[in-house]
Amino acid sequence: MTTPRNSNNFVIMLPENFDKLVHEATRFFWGKRDAQALAQGTDGSRDRGSRAAVTGGKQMDGFVFLLTDLLKLNGIPPESILINKKLELPGYFRPTKKWDLLVIHTGKLLAVLELKSLVGPSFGNNFNNRTEEAVGSATDIRTAYREGAFGKIRRPWLGYLFMLERSGKSLSPVRVYEPHFPVFSIFKKASYAKRCEEMCRRLVREGLYNDAAFLSSTKGDREGKSVQESAQDLAIKPFCQSLIASVKMGINSVT
Repeated sequence: MTTPRNSNNFVIMLPENFDKLVHEATRFFWGKRDAQALAQGTDGSRDRGSRAAVTGGKQMDGFVFLLTDLLKLNGIPPESILINKKLELPGYFRPTKKWDLLVIHTGKLLAVLELKSLVGPSFGNNFNNRTEEAVGSATDIRTAYREGAFGKIRRPWLGYLFMLERSGKSLSPVRVYEPHFPVFSIFKKASYAKRCEEMCRRLVREGLYNDAAFLSSTKGDREGKSVQESAQDLAIKPFCQSLIASVKMGINSVT
């Protein structure tokens, strides 16, 4: 058991087999996608192509379970961690949005998490959709907070965890079109993997999310060992530590 301390001097416990748990969450991701594609492809109202796996949902539950177990390990009451139901929160531009994991302690919203993935073959359109979703969802809940939707509390911790299929297509340079003005240089000849990484980084840099984690793995990974982290500032371990520290601080402030 590792017990690092953060800047607020909270002890944060992480299991020694943390990397193995990440592998298991990755294996769950691909196993769930395969199972959903098979099930939806054989019923009477089948989806077409990879849409079957996408519309099944919950592929990221392995990571939801991982985060839940880490919070419990660090003393967060199980009843304060919501993952299966009652995940709707008010928005500012829409009535509600359903998130993937919430921490609500004694009626105070402490943490909100969004978990997303991007799998081929349509990396281009889906990447644009993911970007719009991430920016829009963060802007919506941040504005709702500003307008008092969650009461007089400190700003909830907002996290974004992203999984990308690592393949020849997602790792290859992509052409950009500049009919009127040049795009930012970092996006020129950047692969979809690099675009996703930079999106996650900028979501944090611009203050839309408190922290983000970016992972990639190969399709159909039955062991989960193909998972990789391309950027230290978007690694999953410090992401988890940031979540735990913020929740512990929040609980201390309301008890």
